[in-house]
Amino acid sequence: MEELAPQEVVPELYIQFARFEEKCHEVERARHVYKYALDAIPKVEAAELYQAFISFEKQHGSRKGIEDVIMDKRRFQYEALIQETPTDYDTWFDYVRLEETEGDTARIREVYERAISQKPPVSEKRYWRRYIYLWINYAIFEELVAHDAERTREVYKACVENIPHEEFTFAKVWTMWAHFEVRQKQLTAARKVFGHAIGRCPKDRLFKEYIQLELNLGNFDRCRTLYQKYLEFTPHNCTTWIKFAELEATLNEFDRSRALYELGIAQDLLDKPEVLWKSYIDFEISRKEHQRTRELYERLLERTSHVKVFMSFAQFEAKEAQDLDGTRDIYQRAFDHTRDRELNEECVLLLEDWVRFEQSAGAEDKLQEARAKMPRKIKKKRMIQLEDGTDAGWEEYFDYIFPDDNKAASGLKMLELAHKWKAGLLKKAEPAASADEAGEDPEEDEDEIDLGDL
Repeated sequence: MEELAPQEVVPELYIQFARFEEKCHEVERARHVYKYALDAIPKVEAAELYQAFISFEKQHGSRKGIEDVIMDKRRFQYEALIQETPTDYDTWFDYVRLEETEGDTARIREVYERAISQKPPVSEKRYWRRYIYLWINYAIFEELVAHDAERTREVYKACVENIPHEEFTFAKVWTMWAHFEVRQKQLTAARKVFGHAIGRCPKDRLFKEYIQLELNLGNFDRCRTLYQKYLEFTPHNCTTWIKFAELEATLNEFDRSRALYELGIAQDLLDKPEVLWKSYIDFEISRKEHQRTRELYERLLERTSHVKVFMSFAQFEAKEAQDLDGTRDIYQRAFDHTRDRELNEECVLLLEDWVRFEQSAGAEDKLQEARAKMPRKIKKKRMIQLEDGTDAGWEEYFDYIFPDDNKAASGLKMLELAHKWKAGLLKKAEPAASADEAGEDPEEDEDEIDLGDL
């Protein structure tokens, strides 16, 4: 073997050498030959060598030796896959799990270090997610398995330095790092981690986690400061306004809470204004401030005249304020509003709610008045037109005819008279046909229809 050139030393030569030692009953010598060969031969060429080594260990080795050979074979398979696709992070995860079953800390760290060195080639977040989980698992291993707090801290630090925060970030990494510092009783370090994260790459989750940490510690002044920073970052976020106001309410700072709600609804741009208004109204209801609640509803109706706002206002008057006359006035306002704007479906929804209220109130005369306003539901047809203006056939739809709709009522009267006139013609034609057969003249005035009504 010393005389041969390196390219001529093939796996078959090692296999024959080991078998020679095996025939000479030199089992340990044969085992050393196999192990030396597995280190010297490239992994891609060592498949036959592994098979020969496994067969040898099955004959002469212990259970531990056989398991070691199988582990080496699996390592060989993972190494081959990694060499082919270095950024296949699922393979790296499987490789790490394999080493973790062995429990060799040095080997585990080596695989982790090799895995995290394979950065994604593209700066897009979806390609980085699996890669970042390698870092997270590495940090969890150092903390929970290796029990090395300093190395854990270094792993988190190196991880955040590798992330291109100018393009995207991972709030989970920052949060886990801060929580790790809390477990180490390093509150100052945890605050610095959150502060660094918010200053470098602010995200909703970072603010929420930092505020929750301070809430758990009972530092309400810090919470106020963080909420102020959060609202400077996202003044359109209604949830933040609500949470801040609820915090003040839990501290019995009701004036502060009310002021925050006022600031929130005064914003020009909000993502969910209806949620913020509802929270404000619920706050005043919980405080039994009925007059303030009415004023809020009136202010809301100036901004939006949606029928559900009227219904909510009426339900407040009925259940909270116990003002039945005020409830009926609101229903009447809403009914007039929807009828003036011909919002038929919204009007039907309102009337159904009105009828339910009157049923619960128990006033039979008022109930009949509300039911008298209910419309008739009729089926109509209309032409469907495509975007280019061509007709595409007829479709059926439902419409509502209200009792106070004079135009629609006159149309229905005309239709009814037309049907009556047609029926009269058919009835008049029957005796005429019979008279023709009998040779007699029918009475012309029989079943005559007065068309003057038409």
